[in-house]
Amino acid sequence: MKKIMGVLMSFVLVLCLVTSAASANSKENNDPFKDKRMHVQIVLFDGFDLLDALAPYEVFAAAGMFSNGAVTVELVSAEGKRSVPSGLNGPALEAQAALDPKRPGIILVPGASGKPAGNSEDAIPNILKKAMMTGLSEKLKQAFNNEEVIVATVCGGTLLPAMGGLLKDRHAVTNQIGMEALGALGAIPIEARVVEDGPRFVSGGGVTSGLDVALYLVDRELGPQIANAVEQLFEYEKRGTVWRAEGIAPINFDEN
Repeated sequence: MKKIMGVLMSFVLVLCLVTSAASANSKENNDPFKDKRMHVQIVLFDGFDLLDALAPYEVFAAAGMFSNGAVTVELVSAEGKRSVPSGLNGPALEAQAALDPKRPGIILVPGASGKPAGNSEDAIPNILKKAMMTGLSEKLKQAFNNEEVIVATVCGGTLLPAMGGLLKDRHAVTNQIGMEALGALGAIPIEARVVEDGPRFVSGGGVTSGLDVALYLVDRELGPQIANAVEQLFEYEKRGTVWRAEGIAPINFDEN
């Protein structure tokens, strides 16, 4: 009898170990962030804003460091590898390659740096118009049509796809000085720091919102642990609630 009980206990112990291992494997296989890889292309154009581009660059680069290379990031331009001058006579950055709208991942478009208004060459409206006269307009269109690409914009960068007719009836945000123009171009302007219009388009408001856009995408795509590690490194916590067209809409007291 003791021998039989010993055999049964051994069988139960083995069964428990097998069940525990199977449960652990199942949990690991169901992890949505497991083996996730993400490539980010940050677009440069003549007169781009340095902070719009470099703040997200540093977030994604740090996320790549903490994730053992799960994130890769590069600077690109519509024309290809070249030195790209920033706005307000700022330093130039080297675009490492041509923007590839067919490559899965994230394409992030910064805004321009210059005079807020006017007809001078260094006025933001003219800088954006010149950018759209390059191959950037067609490549952005291809990116929006590619279901494997997430398009993100920062500050005045939101106006670039809007100028190409790509944001018609889509929720978006840009710098406060461009919100009226954003609406005139067919988008639905939203007063928020970061706006998500479906999983494939995320926009940020003012210049520093580039940090929040990038941190939100790192959190969403790679998980909160990597995003938290980047926040601790930068001693910065992402700001604001990301606006999405979900849940109960607030009452508009101005209309009532």
